[in-house]
Amino acid sequence: MEPRVAGPDGMLGAVSAPPPAEPAAPPAVSAAPPTEKPLRVMPWWLALLGLLLAVGLGWLVLDWLLAEADRAVQPDTRATLRVDAIRTGLSVVAGTGGGLALLFAARRQWITERGQRHQEAVAARDQAHRDRVQAHAETVAETAARHQERQASAAEHDAVERRLTELYVRAIELVGSDNPAVRLGGLHALERLGQDNPGQRPTTVAVLCAYLRMPAPDDPRETEVRRTAQRTLARHLRADQDTWWPGIALDLTGARLDDFDAAGCTLEDLDLTGAVCTGTTSFAGAVVRGRLRLAAEFADVVFDDLGGDAEIVLDGARITGRASFDRADLGGALSCRGTSFGEVSFRGATLRQPASFDRARFADGATFREAVFLSGLSMEHTTFAADAGFRRVRFADMALFRWTEFGADAWFEGARFEGTANFGRAMFHGPATFEGATLVRQFLVDQARASASVTHAWPPDTTVGRRDGDWLVLTDL
Repeated sequence: MEPRVAGPDGMLGAVSAPPPAEPAAPPAVSAAPPTEKPLRVMPWWLALLGLLLAVGLGWLVLDWLLAEADRAVQPDTRATLRVDAIRTGLSVVAGTGGGLALLFAARRQWITERGQRHQEAVAARDQAHRDRVQAHAETVAETAARHQERQASAAEHDAVERRLTELYVRAIELVGSDNPAVRLGGLHALERLGQDNPGQRPTTVAVLCAYLRMPAPDDPRETEVRRTAQRTLARHLRADQDTWWPGIALDLTGARLDDFDAAGCTLEDLDLTGAVCTGTTSFAGAVVRGRLRLAAEFADVVFDDLGGDAEIVLDGARITGRASFDRADLGGALSCRGTSFGEVSFRGATLRQPASFDRARFADGATFREAVFLSGLSMEHTTFAADAGFRRVRFADMALFRWTEFGADAWFEGARFEGTANFGRAMFHGPATFEGATLVRQFLVDQARASASVTHAWPPDTTVGRRDGDWLVLTDL
C-alpha cells in the first residue's frame, strides 16, 4: 500500500515514490537514512464512528439529565432543569466533536510535517545521486585524460626510441666501414649520441671498447682511428668536465692500445686483462674506484699521484719499460704477484692496504724511497736484478722479504720497521746497507746469505753465523 499524506485541502493523497537512482560507479559510501514506519491510512468509517460516538455520548448525557429534571416537583423548576439538561447535552456533543476535530487536525499536521520530511529526504537523495553522477563523470573524464596523456607519452617515447635506434644503427654502420675516415665519423656520431642521451652511454662505451678489442688492421690510418676511440673514452671519464659520464666501466680485455691516456680520469672497474699497451699508458692523477685488473703488457706506465680506494691487480703483468707510482695514495690493496717490471719507482707513495710483490721480478732499478706501507708488505721469492732502494721507507706493519734475491745494491738506509722484518733465506749479491735503520722488533734473517766479497752494513745485533764459500750465512739469535 502506498503511503498517503494530506494535501492542501486536507484530503489524503498518495505520495509518489522517488524515481530509482541511476547506477553510479563507484557510489559514495554514506550512512543509510533512518527507516520510517509506513503511514497507515485512516478509514472513513473510523471518522463516522467517532461522530456517532460523540452523538451517542451526548444523547446518553441528555437522557440522564432529562430524567433527573423530571424528578423536580415544581413545573417551573422542571422546565428550567430540562432546558439546562438539553444545553448540557449539546455542550457534551459539541465538546466531543471539538476533541475529535482537534485530533484530526493534529493528525493532519503530523502528516504534513512527515510529508515535508519525506520531500526533503527525497531531495537530498536526488542531490546525492546527482553529486555521485557528477563525480563519476569527472572521474571518467580525468581517467580518459590520463589515458590520452599516457598514449601521447608512449607515442613520443616510441618515436624517440625509434629515432635513437636509427641513429645508433647508422653510427654502427659507419664504424664498420672499410674507410678509416668514415669510421672516424661513426665514432663521433656514437659520442654525440651518448652525450645527448645519458641512457645510451653504457651502450656507447661498450661499442667503443668492443672496437678497441677487435684486431687492428695493418693500416697506418687505423692508428689514428683507434687513438680517437681512446680519446673519446678518456674525455668522458674526467669528473671535472661537463662531458663527464659517471658510473662507466671499461672492459678492454685483450685490446691493443697505443699511448692510452687516462690521466686525471675517474675510473671504475677497469679491465685490461690480456691487453697490449704500446707507448706510454698514463693513469697519472686518476681517481680509481672498484677494481682495476691490469694483467696486461705495458711499455711504460705512469701511476703518479694516483688516488682512490680501488683494488689494483697487476698479477702476471709484463712491464718492459718504466713503471712509476711516485706520490700515489693507494687506498686499496695492491697485488703484483708474478709481475715482470723494468724500472720501477714508488718515491713518496703511500700504500694503505696490504701490498704483495711475491714472485715479482724487477729487471732494472727499483726505488721505494720515502714510501709508506701502512699495512703489510710481502716480497717473498721476489727478484731484484739491479739496485733495490728502500731509503727512509716506513714499514708500519710486517715486511716480508723471505727468499728474496737482491742482485745488486740493497739500500735500507734510514728505513723504519715498526712491525716484523723478516729476511729469512734472502740472498744479497751486492752490498746490503741498513745504516740508520730503526727496528722496533727483532730483525729476522734466518739462513739469509750475503756475498762475502762486498761490504755490508747490518742492523745491530745481526749475527753472521759462518762463511760458506763466497757467502756469509746470517742467523737469528
